[in-house]
Order: sequence, then structure tokens, then C-alpha cells
Amino acid sequence: MDDKEVLHHYLRLRRADLLAKVDGLGDYDARRPLTPTGTNLLGLVKHVASVQLGYFGEVFGRPSGRDLPWFDDDAAPEADLWLTAEETREQIIELHHFSAAHTDATIEALPLDAVGEVPWWSPERRRVTLQQILVHVCVETAQHLGHADILREQLDGATGRGPDDPNMPQRTPEEWAEHWERIETAARHAEQGAT
Repeated sequence: MDDKEVLHHYLRLRRADLLAKVDGLGDYDARRPLTPTGTNLLGLVKHVASVQLGYFGEVFGRPSGRDLPWFDDDAAPEADLWLTAEETREQIIELHHFSAAHTDATIEALPLDAVGEVPWWSPERRRVTLQQILVHVCVETAQHLGHADILREQLDGATGRGPDDPNMPQRTPEEWAEHWERIETAARHAEQGAT
């Protein structure tokens, strides 16, 4: 694989991993706020889909033609990070697939040194290459996947890419409780030693 294929491969993997974080969840759990700032699983999917359309569409003069009303001036705050009652899981999943296809077409059509402009970045940073944007969006997608990993674990204990993920230790619930206690004990001892 050349450099573009490697970056594109990792972007595809992280997109799929992010979508998988809503598999098997009811509508409420997939969209409810799980942090004080409102972070939620389908909101992360919606945001990443929106980000891809901006960076691989507008930035390279390849608009998708897709209307994203959550970016309108009169939209609710951070409307790209949560779903209204009228928006459905199916709409957001479809948007993510549409966004991925549009992104893939841009990546396949342009060389890594293709130049674009990010209008929402400061003037001195706006001029970019496809390679820079591919790295940027890979990193942003992975960051949001990390958020989703933690949210999903809080909901039902699911971690990583599922029970067969070779990167996740295989432990019984009792072993996990023992592991948690080991970490908690170390943290408490460190705190006591610091005072």
C-alpha cells in the first residue's frame, strides 16, 4: 500500500468502529447524554459525518450537495453533536454512509499533494493538502471513537471491537473487579503519599 492507501485504510477502519458503537443499543441509549457536556454516541456519529463532508467536500471544491441544517445560524448550540427528537438513528447512519462515500470519492480522485482551503481555519493555516486533511480527519475520528469506547463501556460494559478483540484483555467480571480495585488502591496510596 502507498501512503494514501494506508491513511485511507485507517480512516475506513475507524469509521466502521465508530458506527459499531451504536450496534445493539436502543434508541434512547444511543442518543442520550452520558457526560455533563452532553456527549452521546449518535451525536458523535453525526459530528464525524458532518466533519468529513466539510473537509473532503468544501475544502477541495467538491461540495456534496447535502444540506446540514445543524450548521445554520439559527441552529441550536452544537447541533452537530446531538440529535433532535425528529432526527432518527436511520437518518444519521445514512448520513454517515453518504459522508463516507463522498469522502472516499474525493480521496480516490485527488493526489495526496492536492491543495485545498479550510475556510473556517485562521488565514495563515487555511491552505492545506489532501494528505494533511487525511491525517487530521483520521486523528479526529480516532479521538471521537475513543469517546465512544468509553461511553459504550459505561452503558453496557462493551469494550473495543467486541468480545473477540485481541487488543482487549479477556477477564471474568471478578477479575475485572479485582483489576479495578488494584488501580483504585494504587491511586489512593499515591494521593495519601502526596499529602
